[in-house]
Amino acid sequence: MSEDMPTFSGDLSRMWNLQERPPLQHLTWDWWWWLVMLDDHEGNPSGKQLMVLWSTKDNAIVDVNGSPWTPKGRPGFDDDGAIALDGMVCAWWFDGKQMHEPIIKRICKMIAIPDTHPQWPLSDDANTGQGGGAVIPLLGDDLSMGLKSDLSEFWINLVSDKEMRGGNVPTDFKLKLTPWNQAMSTARRASATYAANMGYDILRLHGTKVSGTLDDEQVSGTAYFQKVCVQAPSVPWYWGVLHLDDGSYIDWFIPHASLTVSARDNRPWKKRDIGHIALSQGGLFHDAKNKRTEKFTKVTVTKKAGKECEGKHAHFPGAPLPIFEIHMHNGRTDIKLQVQAIERANWTFDQPTRGGLQSHLTYNEYPLKLNKMIIRDENGVRTESEYEWARGNAEHSWGLLH
Repeated sequence: MSEDMPTFSGDLSRMWNLQERPPLQHLTWDWWWWLVMLDDHEGNPSGKQLMVLWSTKDNAIVDVNGSPWTPKGRPGFDDDGAIALDGMVCAWWFDGKQMHEPIIKRICKMIAIPDTHPQWPLSDDANTGQGGGAVIPLLGDDLSMGLKSDLSEFWINLVSDKEMRGGNVPTDFKLKLTPWNQAMSTARRASATYAANMGYDILRLHGTKVSGTLDDEQVSGTAYFQKVCVQAPSVPWYWGVLHLDDGSYIDWFIPHASLTVSARDNRPWKKRDIGHIALSQGGLFHDAKNKRTEKFTKVTVTKKAGKECEGKHAHFPGAPLPIFEIHMHNGRTDIKLQVQAIERANWTFDQPTRGGLQSHLTYNEYPLKLNKMIIRDENGVRTESEYEWARGNAEHSWGLLH
């Protein structure tokens, strides 16, 4: 499972498609999302992290972290499959010690173009149609992301916003994302359909290798990718992911009902956070040692206040950052994790809804430090001490955007 592969596999042919479901105003939300976790040469085991997404939403106005975003109409399509859309490019950067956010927050026109389009400049007729293409913001700076036609690598090119450059924030990001192993770098799709055309479609790559430059500095690491279309109210959720140095992967996801559904502020800790009722439970473990993938439908997440606190630069200096305790088991394998949030990226979304009311979503991402890990299966017990590094990120959201 840990052996390298030359190209990404799985069905990537819908990478640049939008509106595969009839769109629903206020609810349809599409994005391409990368979480990049880089080696820290100062020895920080959690590494450095970059999050970036290219997004569009079917809504007349959305307030994103205090900036009004007014997408103009729905995406438009030409006869060859290119898509023009009103969107946003957003990113944050964790330098190994401090979160910098947003390093990019730009409202712009974008083009999503498949490699089958006559205007695609890198065409190779032998390979087109498998998933190659790009999303290209129409800006003076290059903020593009794409996949080569032979599926051998993605690229991410970014330029930080002027007001964020300097210090520990790079200006230019030029990254190459290549396959890691079969379990990690095979595209996987998940979807569900509810009443009234509501539902979701997700395309994931659980892991890639990363190389490239931040300004003039050579970097390396790993990354996670997902392309998402959601057109349903966004209930609170817990989600998290870990990459391990041997090529293993762990994730968990619990959408839930909670008193936080009515929360309308972005304080990182509330008394009402204590309890929740899981609407579903899911976990996944690509086990490089045993060369198998395990799924879990019995997963619990507990959140408590940790000793780490938000710094002076943050929204709420001195507020405790959470510890998440995760337990998943499936009858053969039992995994217990304790992960400490060491920083927080915080995004808020407010949009008008029916009856003149406002709906709200607070979305938090936390770079993680792995405190404890116990993996029990028929072959024995493994702990965090057996891994040179484990890098990851956790999400916790509250509110209800609709």
